[in-house]
Amino acid sequence: MNRPSRLESGTAAAPKARLASTSVSNTMAAVLSLGLMLSLPAAWWLEPTRSTASLSGPIALDQQVPARFAQWREDPSLRPILPDPQLQATLASAYSQVLARTYINDLGQRVMLSIAYGNDQNSEASAVHRPEFCYRSQGFSVQGLGQHALVLPTHTINTEHLVARIGSRVEPILYWITLDQEATLPGLGRKLQQFRYGLRGLIADGMVVRVSAFGPPDAQNYALLQTFAQQMFEATAPEVRSRYFGGGLAP
Repeated sequence: MNRPSRLESGTAAAPKARLASTSVSNTMAAVLSLGLMLSLPAAWWLEPTRSTASLSGPIALDQQVPARFAQWREDPSLRPILPDPQLQATLASAYSQVLARTYINDLGQRVMLSIAYGNDQNSEASAVHRPEFCYRSQGFSVQGLGQHALVLPTHTINTEHLVARIGSRVEPILYWITLDQEATLPGLGRKLQQFRYGLRGLIADGMVVRVSAFGPPDAQNYALLQTFAQQMFEATAPEVRSRYFGGGLAP
């Protein structure tokens, strides 16, 4: 039997190698083209188009937040700190409702409540009402005191503790943020929740809930703020509690 020479074998193998390489290249090109074609409708599908506000029901701060509960009643003689006019203009574009009230109890203790609600919390534009920015816009110095748990009858949420100072005025502050029916705080956790809603094609609504008092940032004043928040939770209608305090299931 005559065997092909080494030169003949190499010559025959070269076209086969080129053919195989071309076949692989064509396959890769086809896969990439298919991926590109699939990514276009996927990108369209992932673009948030539905608001959780339309799924979870409307928010009406004036009506849903009670003006009187437990030992607290509204004190119209004093309003909480609000942003300066320039920041308020930015705030108006990011939030659709803002509630600012001061409450007083039978002992004469006052707690200030501020809630800013917006239909679209998927962007960082909604950060304008964070207490750090609101108080600094008024000339206060603000110091962070870390995260602390707020224990509610049905669940526990994380809250941020701050203290704001200007002259002789000192305000301990406690606040949290909601996205739809989940409570969170600024940072990675909130960004991940925003991303999760975006992947589901949802525009998350939400709010910033802030309570503050007058006096030193000691355990007694923060206990007062926690008690106020807990009693407000109890007084809030069950069907909307999770919108203000989290603990609900996202749709």
